[in-house]
Amino acid sequence: MKKSIMILAASLSLATLGGCDGATENAQEDQADAVRENAEVQADAMEEKADATDTKVDGMDSATENKMEADAQAVREKGDAKADAMEDAADKQDK
Repeated sequence: MKKSIMILAASLSLATLGGCDGATENAQEDQADAVRENAEVQADAMEEKADATDTKVDGMDSATENKMEADAQAVREKGDAKADAMEDAADKQDK
């Protein structure tokens, strides 16, 4: 019985170690997180600038503000797509 428990514990330990990311993969995923965060910061700044262009509080956004906000969303989506691709590439190295 003790031998079975020890074998089970050793098997679980090896399985856990096999699922760990390597240092290279972690570094690449950190870079992907930085890309995503940078895009988010840039998009937030663009949205703040867009909000400043429309000083009326009438519930209507100007065409300029709408375009700037759409541009900000595009920056955010592009950053997410790039970061996702970086994470996928990092994950493939782990296999």
